[in-house]
Amino acid sequence: MKLLIRLMSVILVFTLLAGCLYPEERLGQNQVPYEDQLNNVQNAVIEYRKDNGVLPIVNRDQGTPIYVKYPIDFGKLVPRYMQEPPGNSYENGGVYQYVLFDVEKDPKVKLVDLETIEQVKDYKTKLRLYIQKHKYPPYDKVLANERYTLKHKKLGYKEQPTVKSPFTGNHLPLIVDNKNNVYIDYSMDLYQALEKKDHDYKKGDDIRDILVEDSPFVPAFSVPYTVEDDEPVFLLK
Repeated sequence: MKLLIRLMSVILVFTLLAGCLYPEERLGQNQVPYEDQLNNVQNAVIEYRKDNGVLPIVNRDQGTPIYVKYPIDFGKLVPRYMQEPPGNSYENGGVYQYVLFDVEKDPKVKLVDLETIEQVKDYKTKLRLYIQKHKYPPYDKVLANERYTLKHKKLGYKEQPTVKSPFTGNHLPLIVDNKNNVYIDYSMDLYQALEKKDHDYKKGDDIRDILVEDSPFVPAFSVPYTVEDDEPVFLLK
């Protein structure tokens, strides 16, 4: 019994020492609040632009959706402007892609939730396989012109798949257009934002930025929305 107590004491001492001597290794950079990491990247971006006159971004073609169009190129920031990419960044094994928003007026560092994107890609893969076999998507409901839901069981899902919103925690449905592109339907988030926030949006305006204003995230894989009777509706061409 005494031997057992002595052994447990030794294990406890080594555990405490490991926590004191190796806090970085034990905790890891993913434990750092991403607000701090966002601020660090924001400062690095500002300094880089001061020195170089351009933004440290990866070039994407003109057709890239606006919220993922300007990913930050950490190769241009490391090591002069920051020691390494944030621990929660894709480049460092994390689950966020760092992007720039509002690049023309006031570039701000934002995040794309890559776990959400993976769910969208999985849905798109199942849709592609279904179309290869059956030629047409398994359409369910017509939400608007070129906006549809699909019969999830036809794609192999037991329940309607949803993705967790990085803005509200809502479980948001997936929709498709007439070109079989998959998107997240942010209508629920937008409805809540319109109710809570003062705004001057009018019909015809793209209202998605209301989600970005007070959040570190951007609505990746979204379609444009506008407002009608103070409620979000799809902004169609």
